[in-house]
Amino acid sequence: MTADAGADAGADTSADTGTGAADEQLDGFFSAARVTARDEAIELAGTDFRRFLYDHDDETLAPWRGMGYQEFSDARRDDRFLQALLDEWNAELDEPFAGVTSDGVVRPGLYDLAERGDDAELVAAAEGALATLTDEQREAFRHPLDSKEWRAWSNPEFVFHRVGLRLEDLSEEQVAAMLGLVEASLSAEGYERVREAMQLNGFLGELVDLPTILNDRSYWVALYGDPVAGGAWGWQLFGHHVAVHFVTVAGRHVVAPVFLGAEPALSDGERPPIFEAREETALELAASLTDEQRAAAVVYASVLDPKMPAGRLHPADERHVAGAFHDNRLIPYEGISAYDLDDEQWALLLDLVEDYLLLLRPDQRRLTRADVEEHRDETWFAWYGGTDGTQPFYFRIQSPVIVAELDHHAGVWLNNRVPQRFHVHSTLRLPNGNDYGRAYVEQWRARQGDTQA
Repeated sequence: MTADAGADAGADTSADTGTGAADEQLDGFFSAARVTARDEAIELAGTDFRRFLYDHDDETLAPWRGMGYQEFSDARRDDRFLQALLDEWNAELDEPFAGVTSDGVVRPGLYDLAERGDDAELVAAAEGALATLTDEQREAFRHPLDSKEWRAWSNPEFVFHRVGLRLEDLSEEQVAAMLGLVEASLSAEGYERVREAMQLNGFLGELVDLPTILNDRSYWVALYGDPVAGGAWGWQLFGHHVAVHFVTVAGRHVVAPVFLGAEPALSDGERPPIFEAREETALELAASLTDEQRAAAVVYASVLDPKMPAGRLHPADERHVAGAFHDNRLIPYEGISAYDLDDEQWALLLDLVEDYLLLLRPDQRRLTRADVEEHRDETWFAWYGGTDGTQPFYFRIQSPVIVAELDHHAGVWLNNRVPQRFHVHSTLRLPNGNDYGRAYVEQWRARQGDTQA
């Protein structure tokens, strides 16, 4: 059982298969090779990311040394490639929020708000963070619950939109209070994963000797709504390879959208790759497929398959389709239906889902996982690339209540021109209108007699 995934799942940049196209530079960091179709297999470098380090004085990196994030971002805004990307993203930001869908029609009735309590300890953490700020900082930090700024997050290290406060501009006390709010809201293991991604960004800054541009505080934090017991409010943390959106609605939690990644995805001997367990589970599931199942699940034989339609590859997003600014994206189902998986394979897929939901507290995770389990027959698993672990790959789990992706990328700060497994992006969304907890907020307001949009 399969479904077609047309060009709507990508953006408006096609893979160029012309001779020499892969040598074209789109800007100082992006080459066309990352979106250029190729028949030959991509050689994996394993975990040896150091062979792809630029020379210290290479013109790709040297001009930026000594710059802070503001100066770097201002300089990068002059780039035509990034100007076009910003125009594209701002056009999406200007659209009223509807939610990711599979067919362009938001499906109602998928998210039933069961009120869970007052989250008094989270309110205390938010009030503690606010208490450390000046009046001017509080004004920048706080936004209405329905603010458009929720959707202005992005992944790149150059700043497109300044939303909230920048951690590296805050005092140690203020940073501790902000991270304390994040820690109080998430599971212990989920908080550890977020901090790991932030620390890997700092490790990257050390590798390329650009610590004032890439560090573990290169992140914006903002508060939305009023932190009141039993109310609806949330916070946002975003920057390079980390974007987390947390909402509590009468004690029911949503952590979505989530964007986590790393380049490189591991540091020297200190820890395994950030998504090692997730990737191993995904490969176990892919390897378990029968020939018939594999024919349905493997949509493209490689991550740069010449059979991909125009628009399926994007020089910034590559294959992932649920990243920044894509709040209303139409993502058709593709791959194999979970209806055609056996129970052991379905259990592996649920293990993957569990890992994507790791940021939620255990009790909240169980509730969200139950939503996914309820839609087994409407869940699809799609794979791009070889299933034996010898190639970079992309996969997506998609149902009416979840979109979860993992994609291997070409280098930005490292010089691998085609995807490698040590540069990884991962996204999570709650489609059909519950990103940023919107579906729950609407129900909560209706119960409160509040008709505010």
